[in-house]
Amino acid sequence: MSLDIFASSTGPVLVIAPHPDDEILGAGGTIAKLCKEGREVHVCVVTSGRPPLFSPEQTQRVREETTAAHKGLGVKQTHWLGLPAAELTEVPTRELNGTLGKLVAELAPSALLIPHVGDIHIDHQLVHLAAMVSARPHQEAFPPMILAYETLSETNWNTPGATAPFIPNVFVDITDTLEDKLTAFAMFGSQDRGAPHERSVPSLRALATLRGATVHRHAAEAFILIRHVGG
Repeated sequence: MSLDIFASSTGPVLVIAPHPDDEILGAGGTIAKLCKEGREVHVCVVTSGRPPLFSPEQTQRVREETTAAHKGLGVKQTHWLGLPAAELTEVPTRELNGTLGKLVAELAPSALLIPHVGDIHIDHQLVHLAAMVSARPHQEAFPPMILAYETLSETNWNTPGATAPFIPNVFVDITDTLEDKLTAFAMFGSQDRGAPHERSVPSLRALATLRGATVHRHAAEAFILIRHVGG
């Protein structure tokens, strides 16, 4: 399936990332393609590193890497919620839901791209649930489309049969923007673990090739369609 899935509306697209670089791993090629098509794309980074788990220097470096990567892709604006990374279990649910819900209400996106609920990282699971709360359809305005993306080293490292599997049913052809995605991830020097680690440029290329071959394309990103309300 091509970008036609995004053509039913023209509003902004909001990509929600639990941590910096998740949005690149899961949807960097789609972000680049949407931006080149003239769509307004926003990225919400839910967490930031805090001492003692992360030094101020580490946090600042990642923020600079994120800014550079988003600029290269054409992202309209990066929204930092500033909740504690790897400690979202300590954040009251109402605070996470309220903070993310406020941003979704302000941007009124036509599409949400969110992490998969079955990811092994608890931050990803909590952000998925909070995103779904922010998009509840009983509100006066709500995102008509929600897609879940896969994150290498998080989505497929869960427990088979015990957690929700990632079974994609939407594929976006990123043949023309794969290099943009890989360039953006390469800017995250603090996160690139090098091959054969999944968080590496070769692994990202391999996954894009596999997802592309699934639908007879040279490269693709895969998503699970959670909801699509047509007009």
